[in-house]
Amino acid sequence: MLRGLSPSIVVGAALFAVVALGACRDTGNAEGKLFEISGKIFVFNYRLARATYVVTLRPLQPMGERQVAVASFQDPAGGAPLVVEQKVWPKLDKVTLESPALTCVVKNKPYAIAISIKGADGAVLQKIDTTLMSTEDQSVLPDRPLVIDQLYTANPDLVGHPDGKLPGEPKPDCSKGS
Repeated sequence: MLRGLSPSIVVGAALFAVVALGACRDTGNAEGKLFEISGKIFVFNYRLARATYVVTLRPLQPMGERQVAVASFQDPAGGAPLVVEQKVWPKLDKVTLESPALTCVVKNKPYAIAISIKGADGAVLQKIDTTLMSTEDQSVLPDRPLVIDQLYTANPDLVGHPDGKLPGEPKPDCSKGS
């Protein structure tokens, strides 16, 4: 200990430092925001032969009753955006938005996602825009699902093709998504 300082002064100074550091927090530009993106990923489900967008939102403040999150995902195949509406459950610690099944996902291409949080009256409370790039190409998926039910029964169409690739299987038209 330092000479001439009483232990109570040292303890008091330490407590003051802890309280002062505890009060320091980055409010950044989250002021007034309801949600932030806590995760986003392309999910390639090999068993079901499908790819989807999945975005997870984390609430930054208590959620209101009857709020909804509306996500508009860019369709990799081209055409109109894929729109998903998800009710916001106030007692949950996250909101998960998943797109319908996708085709024509290309590796390293950014795809746009626009999310709106709407109140009970339908008014937009927050907008979040982001992009997502896949680290894989859709070609990694089998042509058809490997299983056909909840019991994981093997797809009889794929007998003799354990990789799920069928010779001569028609591929989706991806010319509009480029």
